[in-house]
Amino acid sequence: MSLLTVSGSPHIHGELSVKKIMWLVVYAMLPALAVSFYYFGLGAVKVVVTAVAACLFFEWLITKYLLKEEPDLGDGSAVITGILLAFNVPSNLPVWIIVAGSLVAIGIAKMSFGGLGKNPFNPALVGRVFLLISFPVQMTSWPKPVPMFKAPLLDAVTGPTPLGIVKEGLRNGESVEKLMSQVPDYVSLLLGNSGGSLGEVSALFLLLGGIFLLYKKVITWHIPLSFMGSVLIFSGILWLANPAHFVNPLFHLLTGGMMLGIFFMATDMVTSPMTPAGQLIFGAGVGILTILIRVWGAYPEGVSFAILIMNAFVPLLNKLKPKRFGEKLKV
Repeated sequence: MSLLTVSGSPHIHGELSVKKIMWLVVYAMLPALAVSFYYFGLGAVKVVVTAVAACLFFEWLITKYLLKEEPDLGDGSAVITGILLAFNVPSNLPVWIIVAGSLVAIGIAKMSFGGLGKNPFNPALVGRVFLLISFPVQMTSWPKPVPMFKAPLLDAVTGPTPLGIVKEGLRNGESVEKLMSQVPDYVSLLLGNSGGSLGEVSALFLLLGGIFLLYKKVITWHIPLSFMGSVLIFSGILWLANPAHFVNPLFHLLTGGMMLGIFFMATDMVTSPMTPAGQLIFGAGVGILTILIRVWGAYPEGVSFAILIMNAFVPLLNKLKPKRFGEKLKV
């Protein structure tokens, strides 16, 4: 007679492992990465290679000599952090600043909490915000896109981002109609022909990467839909109330780090809620905070700050757990 052995949960296993999930995310970012190389040339290559190499090195160093564990750099998590950090900085950023941001992202935001799966805040965004606060001049010097690898490695021509043009213009009393004539058209914003960080180019290819993640079931629709919906609704209300002072929702959706945040940063499994209800609230909160910061904050962009703020609410949102099967409801 055979013995029946009952082990602890989970009893059902899917095809996706942590390693496979991480590399699927990397694959999803490759199209947008290629577009950034196209528009920013060797400067973009320098930033990405430096960020990824530094993140891998610091994770190996800390894991081996501080945590006294065997490093597993092949899981792809440090590669994702490096690419996302590179996506959040300009292509002319000095190498030593990129290395400093990588150290903060891996050493402080990730490994100090115990490593993969234990960090409460998105590591790449922590690194980006640290750099923005510590090196505001270098972090807000945006090279203009020069296609076909004609962009120089150093001394590129810089200029404001579309969000920066609108923010500064409104501060100076200019009308939205006049300012919209100074920014790239929607086709250029969709394809990536505009100034900004590496991850602010090509909303189209970031969207395609996000659709790929949804198709592979790496992420669910809850955070992207609630994030995008809250941005469109909130900015739409403002625009309808005063179109001379507030830009239309489509401009908000196609500019800055919006698409990158919607599909690749807000959906981080470790720093986002576990339940569908929590994810919907999380996404909506990020969207509303982003528009609040963009419209009334000091910075023209707000995605990074909004995600980090909502990361802090994740433990509270995780209390929205569904009832266990068979559990009696309290009357």
